[in-house]
Amino acid sequence: MGLPPAQTGPAAWYGPDMAARTDWILTLDRDDTAEIEAAMRPLVAREADIAGLTRDDFPLPRLAPRLAAMLDDLQAGRGFALIRGLDVAGWSMREAATAFFGLGRHLGRACSQNGKGHVLGHVRDLGLASTDPAVRIYQTAERQTYHTDSCDVVGLLCLRTARAGGLSALVSSVTIFNEMRARRPDLLRLLLEPVATDRRGEVAPGQKPYFMIPVFSWYQGHLSAIYQRQYIDSAQRFPDAPRLTPEMTAALDLFDELANDPALNFHMALQPGDMQFVFNHTMLHDRTAFDDWPEPDRRRHLLRLWLSPEGARPLPPVFAERFGTVEPGRRGGIMLEGIRPNAPLEAV
Repeated sequence: MGLPPAQTGPAAWYGPDMAARTDWILTLDRDDTAEIEAAMRPLVAREADIAGLTRDDFPLPRLAPRLAAMLDDLQAGRGFALIRGLDVAGWSMREAATAFFGLGRHLGRACSQNGKGHVLGHVRDLGLASTDPAVRIYQTAERQTYHTDSCDVVGLLCLRTARAGGLSALVSSVTIFNEMRARRPDLLRLLLEPVATDRRGEVAPGQKPYFMIPVFSWYQGHLSAIYQRQYIDSAQRFPDAPRLTPEMTAALDLFDELANDPALNFHMALQPGDMQFVFNHTMLHDRTAFDDWPEPDRRRHLLRLWLSPEGARPLPPVFAERFGTVEPGRRGGIMLEGIRPNAPLEAV
C-alpha cells in the first residue's frame, strides 16, 4: 500500500485492556517520599532558581533507577506512567514546584512551554476561551480534545482537583494508525503529508504563524505523531496556509473518531500528589471539561513539565520547524528571542 507497516509492540494498546491493569502505576513508599523531601528542602531554604536546577542538584539515589526504568518504558514501552503517593497537601507552591521540577530533571531537560519562557507550567482555568486565537486550551475549563504537546515527554503534577470533571484521558496514536491502516489506508496516506497547525500567536522572528508537519511521520523505523485538531482548524484563518481539502478533512475526522472511541481510549482521575508522564510521539492525551470550585484556594491546579530526554528517538528533520532542533536533549518547547527560561510560582 506504500504505507509504513502495521505497528506492533507495547505502545499499540487498547483502552479497556490498559484500564484493567495497574502495572503502569509506580507507588511511592515512605522512604521514597522522604528522599524527595530531603532533596527539595535545602533548595527551598535558599530559594534556589527552579529553572536552573540540574539532575545533580536533586539527588535521588534510591528512586533514580526506577525513574530511569520508567523513562525507558515511556519511550520504548506503553508510552505513559503514573507516579502516585507524593504528599503535597501541606506543601507551599515553591515546595511542590521544586520537588516536581527536580524529579523531572531525572527524565530530561525542561523546555519552555510558551512564549514567556515558562519551563514550569500552571494548568488552571484563567477564565479564558479558546475562541480567542491567542489563548491555548489549557488556560480554560474546556475539554482539550486528544492532542500532543511540543516536546518528547509531558509531565503533570496534580495539586488540586475540580469540583466535577477534569478527567485525564489517553489514547495510543500507534493504535489509531493501525486502525486507519486497516480501515481506510487511502485516508491514512493523507496524514503522512504536512498540514498547517496554528502557533497561537507564539511566533519567533522568521517563522510563519503556523507550522507544517505531518500528523504521522515514519523515520528510521519509528512512527511518530504530532496532533492538535483545534489548531489545525484555526490555522485556516491564515490566507497563505494550505487549504484543508474535503479528503484531508475526512482523514482528520476519522482520526478524531478513533481517538474518541471507548474501545481505544481510557480515562483516569488524577489525585492530589499524582504525577503523570506521557510520551508524545506515541500517545495523545486529553482532559474532559470541568466545573471548578468557587473558592480560589480550592480551584483545580496542576503543574506541568515539557521534557527532552537525552536518549530520545530520532525525529525527522521537519520536526525542527516546531521543536527548534531534532537533537535529543535539546529539542522541543517554544522559545522566543530575548526570553530567558523561568519557572513562575503562579499562573501568569
